Amino acid sequence: MSVSRPARCLFSGPSKPSIRLPIRSQRFHTSPTLCERRRPRYPSVKASEMGLVTPQPQRSAKELFKPYEPDEKEKLSSRYTPQQIEAIEAGEAAIDIEDLRNRGVIRSDWGSLPYLDDFSKTRSVVDHKQMWDGPVDPNARLMNEKELGESIDEYHRKVVRENPLPGNPMDLNLEDPEVRAKIRPNRLDLYRIIDETPDFIGTNGPISVTPSALAPGVPMDFEAAVDDEDGPKHKTAAEEDEATDPRDPDGIYDRLRKETGLTLDEILGFKMKTLVRHRVVNQTRLGKVSSQYVLVICGDGNGRLGLGQSKGQESEDTSNNARIQAIKNMRPIPRYEQRTIYGEVEAKVSAVKVKLMSRPPGFGVRCQYLIFEMARAAGIQDLAAKVPRSRNKMNTVKATYEALMSQRIPDEVARGRGKKLVDVRKVYYGGRV
Repeated sequence: MSVSRPARCLFSGPSKPSIRLPIRSQRFHTSPTLCERRRPRYPSVKASEMGLVTPQPQRSAKELFKPYEPDEKEKLSSRYTPQQIEAIEAGEAAIDIEDLRNRGVIRSDWGSLPYLDDFSKTRSVVDHKQMWDGPVDPNARLMNEKELGESIDEYHRKVVRENPLPGNPMDLNLEDPEVRAKIRPNRLDLYRIIDETPDFIGTNGPISVTPSALAPGVPMDFEAAVDDEDGPKHKTAAEEDEATDPRDPDGIYDRLRKETGLTLDEILGFKMKTLVRHRVVNQTRLGKVSSQYVLVICGDGNGRLGLGQSKGQESEDTSNNARIQAIKNMRPIPRYEQRTIYGEVEAKVSAVKVKLMSRPPGFGVRCQYLIFEMARAAGIQDLAAKVPRSRNKMNTVKATYEALMSQRIPDEVARGRGKKLVDVRKVYYGGRV
């Protein structure tokens, strides 16, 4: 080692140790630090060992799971058959109530949640709509050919007993139309047999009303279905004037009323608005053929909205056809609290893009007049909308209608995730909703 050292080393002082400031950083591993691994100096003391917790007396199993009272059995008998009640009692008797009390822990404190469902009541948010309210016969089945023939024969005898013929049946003149009109059963009774004869039979005989998933039938006009031998009866001009409603003298909605079953009061009570009307031209080899295009919306103000469009040469006929199409195309619109939409929805038709946003109560409908008229017809009271791109009237109306129909309601989201939807607003808002 050399004895000679540079002057800068001889006259320089000792270097100061560098102090690194602590920097807060996040660990990237799950192992605890040293201070976290230290054991407490004093062991933890349980509250039960200090005598601060008073054990609650346990209720007996007979008090928790009481047998059915006579009034409860009477209510069950109105809903279930005796065989079903016996099956329920046998199933409950097979369960040990002591084991159920020890294993099935049911909280009774103030913070307990209603986990047990009350199946005596239906909730519209969770449960499906009840389609049948009444006792169900477990032995119900479709009639066979013999039983159906006996049922039709019994209906014929009933008609004959209720409408006896005057005098001796052998002395009647069947060529006389007045006599033929008094003979029962007639063709009108044959049509009634189709609608009134039951198709199911149960324990106590034929069942007139049965639980079915089919939609109820349209009321049949049997008298109009029967044709006279002389041909259909034509109404006179005086009878047609009496049957014509003065509110619809031209009979514009006559066919619509027959097809949909709506009354004229219901049709005239709808909120209809013509939003788009312009001239269109069709270029043909003979020249330009001009016509009118009309777009009409129709709603009942209570969650239903329809869109109708029509083209034609005559202005009045085109408007009437568009109104009729709008009434036929009415569909239910999902509404949150019957006043606004669910969240935010978007839709795009051609170059028009529409964004609808829900708003709190009292906000109103703040958007352009086309969307405003559609919201008013559908019964939406709080809504905001944006149309950032093209603002073509026809495409704006179609995009708004598509956005309203494409809402994702909470029931569909919960059903898609396999969850059960529970309304907790009464808990978080103190019932003030």
